[in-house]
Amino acid sequence: MRTFLKQLLTGKDNQTYDIGRVTWLLGTITVIALAAFEVSTSQISLRELAEALGIVSAAGGASTMMKKDTEPQ
Repeated sequence: MRTFLKQLLTGKDNQTYDIGRVTWLLGTITVIALAAFEVSTSQISLRELAEALGIVSAAGGASTMMKKDTEPQ
C-alpha cells in the first residue's frame, strides 16, 4: 500500500513528490469527508456530491496534464 501511494503521488521518476497530485488527493479526500459529515448530520444531495467530485477530478487531471513536460525524467 505504501508503494502504491508513493507511485500515485510522485512524478515520472517515482522519487519526486508532485504537489499537484498531493493536493488532488487531499481535495478528493476532503470532498468525501465533508459528504460523510453531511450524511451524519443531515441530508446530502447526490447531485451536488457528484458535481464536487467531478470538479475536483477534472481540475486535478487538467493540472497534471498541463505540467507533464516539466516533471523530472
